[in-house]
Amino acid sequence: MNCNGIKFFSGSSNPALAKEIARFLGADLGNITIKKFANGETYVQFLENIRGSDVFLLQTAVEPINDHLVELLMMVDAAKRASAERITAVIPSYFYARQDRKADSREPISAKLTSDLITVAGAHRVVTMDLHSDQVQGFFNIPFDNLPLRNVFVKKALEETQGDEKNNIIVSPDAGAAKRATKVSIKMNCGLAIINKVRTEHNKAHALSIIGDEVDGKNCLIFDDMIDTGGSLCVSAKMLRDKGAKKIYAFATHGILSGDAIEKIDSSELDKVFITDSIPLKKKSGKIVVLSVAKYIADTITCIHNNQSVSTLFE
Repeated sequence: MNCNGIKFFSGSSNPALAKEIARFLGADLGNITIKKFANGETYVQFLENIRGSDVFLLQTAVEPINDHLVELLMMVDAAKRASAERITAVIPSYFYARQDRKADSREPISAKLTSDLITVAGAHRVVTMDLHSDQVQGFFNIPFDNLPLRNVFVKKALEETQGDEKNNIIVSPDAGAAKRATKVSIKMNCGLAIINKVRTEHNKAHALSIIGDEVDGKNCLIFDDMIDTGGSLCVSAKMLRDKGAKKIYAFATHGILSGDAIEKIDSSELDKVFITDSIPLKKKSGKIVVLSVAKYIADTITCIHNNQSVSTLFE
């Protein structure tokens, strides 16, 4: 695909999103083959000339995580060896984003390792969305764009609570997300509450109490970067309902939704959950609403290609 000098290719992680991005770019996806040999090794080949081109490669962190990461690294390496002028890795959901520090002895910092791999493979720039931790940007010595979805979710929240905005309150699902929630509460000019949560082991947490403004009779708007197993989110929703919450809406950029997360959400106290298509939704849900980020990413790609400011898209 060649649209005003842009060449846009996709790995196998999220073909539906790739097609939508290409549609907003006004062209077809680039021609690439990705397959596996009999022994499981990955093979990648660009089937069109990309010499001297501005190449954008879409790949997102979905299962199987490691296979898709290797695909991305091989696409970047292949583009470098095919003499692409600039290679931008577009990773809506960043690989190993939660392993951004040593939380215990003898652990790797996997998000840093991933950044090293992407850089050494030959990427000149990285684009992602709502990082789990902003410090991951510091792992790169190349240009890095972390696109926020705050404005998109705020608009949707106001639509859902139209006519009752005075009863809105922003809820942070834990202390780690408090900074994000605070920014939203300031933008929406409403109260803020924080769920006091204790994590006992990986993917398991317990909500203990609610800190901050009163939630009784309020529309509780929970903002987070991702939903994985959904356990702590559903427990938080139950606690908010027990405290008198009127409506409970959750907004999360990345719907990982591992295991029986969708079933948990459907049977929970949550009224609606809004996620994006940064990760494909595994199956339909009565409470989950998917918002597309295809145009947002396409506009970002266009800005980068034209050497225009990306921040103007979300300011």
